[in-house]
Amino acid sequence: MGDTKAVVEAAYRDPDLDAGASMLAATDWQQAGPEVVALAARVVADCRRRGWQAPDLIRMARRELRPEHVSLAEALLAGTEPPEPPEPPEPPEQPGELLGAYGRRERLDRFSTATAVLELLRLYGRLPAITPLAAPPPAPSGRPGQPHRMLARIRALLAKAESTAFPEEAEALSAKAQHLMARHSIDEALLPEHATDGPTARRIGVDRPYEDTKALLLDAVAAANRCQSVWSGDFGFSTVIGYPADLDGVELLYTSLLLQADSAMHRGSSKSKNFRHSFLLAYAGRIRDRLTTAATEEAAATPEVLPVLATRDLAVTSATERMFPATTTHRLKVRSPEGWHHGTAAADRATLRP
Repeated sequence: MGDTKAVVEAAYRDPDLDAGASMLAATDWQQAGPEVVALAARVVADCRRRGWQAPDLIRMARRELRPEHVSLAEALLAGTEPPEPPEPPEPPEQPGELLGAYGRRERLDRFSTATAVLELLRLYGRLPAITPLAAPPPAPSGRPGQPHRMLARIRALLAKAESTAFPEEAEALSAKAQHLMARHSIDEALLPEHATDGPTARRIGVDRPYEDTKALLLDAVAAANRCQSVWSGDFGFSTVIGYPADLDGVELLYTSLLLQADSAMHRGSSKSKNFRHSFLLAYAGRIRDRLTTAATEEAAATPEVLPVLATRDLAVTSATERMFPATTTHRLKVRSPEGWHHGTAAADRATLRP
């Protein structure tokens, strides 16, 4: 077993990927499996110390490698995640079966299986340090289940908005969802048990292609819901800082608006990259205006909450500056007037005003 551990370590550290994969492929996989799991646990623990969380690691596998690496990442992370009471997650297969089961599942030969394992672990080993996220605050005990019911209502409204073929219905449903989000956020801010709560942060994936415009759309949704967003373009995510109820709504609404934009964009007359980039750029800008108007109207309807919201805005800004003391701005250019026109029209059809 000691020799197997040395071989697995040598395969991981060999600068020649093919040579390392050949070493790993030649081992007894019943013995090598537990050593690979142990190595993955050390690599993932190092990633955590550098600020990476399990969803980030799976996202990086999807972004930088191939689909077979994503299923491997999920299998390895299932065995390396710290236990959470009362029922720790079970790994999908025993360590001794991991390599063989993975190869059969993905229909890979031994060499290709070993190559995928080393590619994934080497990717994780190269990841730099990123801004760590604080642990989310504990759920309030005063109203059990209430946030989940509200989010379920918002999620249902957005699902209908995504599926309807009628722009006016999508507009009304999306508008109702935004107003519910704003109302829910205001209600949460006024609860006494939230008086000492502070903002937290969440990473939300921003996928290729046209990442810059998608990050702009996420920033628009975040800003309208009293959050701030910082895009990490090299890693395919934005960090959104805000209060938990607002973060839940931002993630839901961003996903829904992105699906609606994608559907409208593919109905456009042009398939060029410039058209689609300009479409999404115009869409994000127009959505920002509409969302801001809806959120402002909801807050203005309850003027007694404005001082509380102002205090929360200041707390979010302070938290963002602590986490990201140095940020840069990024200019985006309109590359297709036709795409801009169609994107603006699509955003008008998704107006968030009931």
